[in-house]
Amino acid sequence: MTLLGLTGGIASGKSTVAARLAEHGAVVVDADLLAREAVQPGSPGLAAIVREFGDQVLAADGTLDRPKLGRIVFQDPNALARLNAIVHPEVGRLSRERFGEAFAADPHAVVVYDVPLLAEARVADEFDRVVVVHAPADERVRRMVELRGMDEAEARRRVEAQASDEARLAIADEVIDASGTLEQTREQVDGLWRRLTL
Repeated sequence: MTLLGLTGGIASGKSTVAARLAEHGAVVVDADLLAREAVQPGSPGLAAIVREFGDQVLAADGTLDRPKLGRIVFQDPNALARLNAIVHPEVGRLSRERFGEAFAADPHAVVVYDVPLLAEARVADEFDRVVVVHAPADERVRRMVELRGMDEAEARRRVEAQASDEARLAIADEVIDASGTLEQTREQVDGLWRRLTL
């Protein structure tokens, strides 16, 4: 029974590492997918958001109007804090459910919690090991511009909005250097898997 926290800055290569771990047999639980599940129609999370922000944040089909909610919360730190106070506990509850299901199905499972904001949330101590996927900030900006077609200023803004590389590396038990080739990154993941499953 091993629970890994997997984190890394935007465009660091975290998804590549998660996919490789899944190929080896790890159960990957994706925090971003759980955040979407937490606010599906009929969910306690969406009901709480509507109570907090009003019906104006609902689309015509009853789903969350993310752009509209984003316009409200990203210009008001207090509103963003109120939204996070609703969504984060729901994501935590859903993630613990998924971990429990995975370990019930296989007590020897390696469960990977793919969570972008682990350094920001400061909950690294709940994991057996924290794996940080690292690539320098300039490389991540280059990837967002070249691979995602993002404007460079916007790419830099997104990198700077996250925890610093130093803060992420400070919580790492393992570091995957994803600044090289895809094959080099995969080889490091293969080595990590061998260490985990010896």
